[in-house]
Amino acid sequence: MREAMAPEPSIEVFSTCPPSSGVPQDVYLERLVEIARWSEDAGCRGILMFSDNSNLDPWMLSHVVLQQTNTLCPLVAIQPIYMHPYWVAKQITSFAYLYGRRLYLNMVAGGFKNDLEALNDTTPHDQRYARLIEYTTIIMRLLAGGAPVTFEGEFYRVSKLKLTPPLPETLMPDVFVSGSSDAGVAAAKALDATAIKYPKPPREEEPAAGDVARLGIRLGIVARQDEAEAWDVARARFPEDRKGQLTRHLATKVSDSLWHKQLSELEEAREKSPYWLVPFQNYKTMCPYLVGSYEQVAVEFARYLNAGYRTVILDIPPSAEDLRHTFTALGRAMQPVL
Repeated sequence: MREAMAPEPSIEVFSTCPPSSGVPQDVYLERLVEIARWSEDAGCRGILMFSDNSNLDPWMLSHVVLQQTNTLCPLVAIQPIYMHPYWVAKQITSFAYLYGRRLYLNMVAGGFKNDLEALNDTTPHDQRYARLIEYTTIIMRLLAGGAPVTFEGEFYRVSKLKLTPPLPETLMPDVFVSGSSDAGVAAAKALDATAIKYPKPPREEEPAAGDVARLGIRLGIVARQDEAEAWDVARARFPEDRKGQLTRHLATKVSDSLWHKQLSELEEAREKSPYWLVPFQNYKTMCPYLVGSYEQVAVEFARYLNAGYRTVILDIPPSAEDLRHTFTALGRAMQPVL
């Protein structure tokens, strides 16, 4: 039986856009719009827009999402090495002016070492989070309006900087930060941000991140009415691949992201457990999965809820039907048991 829960929690669900590096150019735009519409119809609050050296600009993709949906909010990944904080604030208030739609900000401190080195960014891991705090603080002060912003930090300085047009208070963005490392948790606390992590098996998760106000996870889900059908779908979608395993090993070596190493070091969950690492291990995706019947997935996801997680960023949905199955399982996880 599912563990009893006190009043029904509410969660924010985000999907993920397809990476341009993994979809043929002639169909990418159509695929992006399709997934954005599926996500909105299923009930997602927003959609994660990647940001790295190998993919398209997330701001340009966000324009497409806002033009092709009615309520879906882009969760834009922001890498400080790419742009000045004023430019980010200007983008956000411009989107608000044009679309009247809220954005969410996924603040990225690091990435693959090769990408950072190509940009001549040799800042150590923890210092990148210190830089991220300053960077995000300037953005949020500009968006808050009022007096011009003056800020003097170790990494950034601005003097009497004012943002126009002003951002409506109702469209202030929420901020997400990776919460897998101590430095990431400290940044989330400093910024009053949602700390996002790549979760361990549900039974191993503890109420984490101390004083962080909001907690979230990055997770894939394959759920069906029948357990066997769910596993058939999952294994067909993510077959084991020796080449992918070697690529994952190489990616782990060139990344200093703590979450990447933590997942790489986890052993595969015991047989019959819904927690599944094969997609990650074979370099098919960047997060763990829950696989099973609606009830099995609900039981496991409820354990994440009990640990305090209220935001979930789902993996890239393969179909509208798959999202409907996922939301069925999530809905059951949030139903209190009497």
